[in-house]
Amino acid sequence: MANQTISPGPATAAAAPKSVRKKRVEPILFNTFNTLFMIGLVVVTLYPFLNTIVVSLNAGNDTIRGGIYLWPREFTWQNYKAVFASGTIYDAFWISVARTVLSTLLNLVLTTMLAYTLSRREYVFRKPITLIFILTMYFNAGLIPGYFLMKDLHLLNSFWVYVIPSMISAFNMIVIRTYIGTIPESLVESARIDGAGDFKIFIRIIFPLCKPVLATIALFVAVGAWNSWFDAFIYTSSRQELSTLQYELMKLLSSSMNANSNPAVAAGAGMTQDAAVNMVTPISIRAAVTVVASVPILLVYPFMQKYFVVGLNVGSVKE
Repeated sequence: MANQTISPGPATAAAAPKSVRKKRVEPILFNTFNTLFMIGLVVVTLYPFLNTIVVSLNAGNDTIRGGIYLWPREFTWQNYKAVFASGTIYDAFWISVARTVLSTLLNLVLTTMLAYTLSRREYVFRKPITLIFILTMYFNAGLIPGYFLMKDLHLLNSFWVYVIPSMISAFNMIVIRTYIGTIPESLVESARIDGAGDFKIFIRIIFPLCKPVLATIALFVAVGAWNSWFDAFIYTSSRQELSTLQYELMKLLSSSMNANSNPAVAAGAGMTQDAAVNMVTPISIRAAVTVVASVPILLVYPFMQKYFVVGLNVGSVKE
């Protein structure tokens, strides 16, 4: 009797297959829901941009009728011809490229040097200086004092008015400083034992280890510099040769809103004014301007995407 085994009852035998079926069904349901959700998210995210491209490739008079979704109804290049009709657009493009490259490089180097300095515990003034930089994120002098500051610095109508004010960013400094805090202190101490100074430690150790967060910050700075047009309007509007691409596109968009078509734009596109009224409209010009302004950044982003999430997460939350 002591060695007699107790066979499972009917309830136990029925419960076991039910538990197994539940474990098999749950992953299938989750994967199905997750896939459908991600597909919906991709559609919601991509559709506005795809629709903008389609509108930019569709005849303006036909776009007014509506019903343009994922394929142009009357294909045309006239919208892009109107955008590139002005010869100043090409010079403005290179000004924007130079501004974006210089602003990004200088911001990365100088902001990282500042972040490294303020991350050192032995630096006695690191807390008050950090507080001063944080205050600049909440308070600023305003537009008119800022204009007079640029004037006193002799930066008006100068290319460097695009670069110098953006060389240091308080937000970027905080992100980079937090990331530097995750680097083991033993690396710095071992370098000091070998006789390395602060500058050598920064160049050989800190800067190379900050590649993920620097790629993230580079994308932030580059997008901001590329999309900026208001500073060109305020500081360099009297010098056409210093106009940026975004400012030229903004002027084109503003002029196209005054009437169905701008005669000068129509003439540059190789059309008569009557033809331009039928082919180019503010809606189609706006779509073409959006595509032209977005493509360069979209070409750069894939090369930085693999660093983007890692750099932002690690730089925002100290482990």
